[in-house]
Amino acid sequence: MEWSFVFFANSALLGVGLAMDAFSVSLANGLHEPSMGRGRMAGIAGVFGGFQAAMPLLGWVCVRTVVEWFSAFEQFIPWIALLLLGYIGGKMLIEGLRGGEEAEAAALGKKALLVQGVATSIDALSVGFTIAEYGAAMALVCAAIIAAVTFVICMAGLQLGKTFGTRLAGKASVLGGVILIAIGIEIFVTSL
Repeated sequence: MEWSFVFFANSALLGVGLAMDAFSVSLANGLHEPSMGRGRMAGIAGVFGGFQAAMPLLGWVCVRTVVEWFSAFEQFIPWIALLLLGYIGGKMLIEGLRGGEEAEAAALGKKALLVQGVATSIDALSVGFTIAEYGAAMALVCAAIIAAVTFVICMAGLQLGKTFGTRLAGKASVLGGVILIAIGIEIFVTSL
């Protein structure tokens, strides 16, 4: 493939497709923490964008170096996403069901955010197969476009979650947990 409008359009559309899981998780995070500030929103969206860019690049490197090993690993991707999102979603669900202001005030920790970043982007490893024909510069530009698209989409998800989280008050954690678990199940089921 060469530098063209089609390359940029395909990269942007790839970013939109890959960002949908991260959007849903961002929505859940906004529901869970409705008082989140703009800086924190940008940080969360940045983590998701970074992972969505890194995973296709990692897949690209794998395709160009250790294809056989990666092929064996690919079958475990849905299981990993299901376990990670199920864990985080279950934790949020339990916190929300226990109620109290403690669940409301609990902010998304760095560890949980990293787990979410990996869980929502691990399926993007396989995108490395689709961009394997790209040279290094094109793969980097494609990853940067995916990151930018993911960032914008996640900011929108966080804002929507915050808006509805304020209105849903005590049930935001329950809804956020259910959303995360559903995303994990959806990733798992669609991969079968």
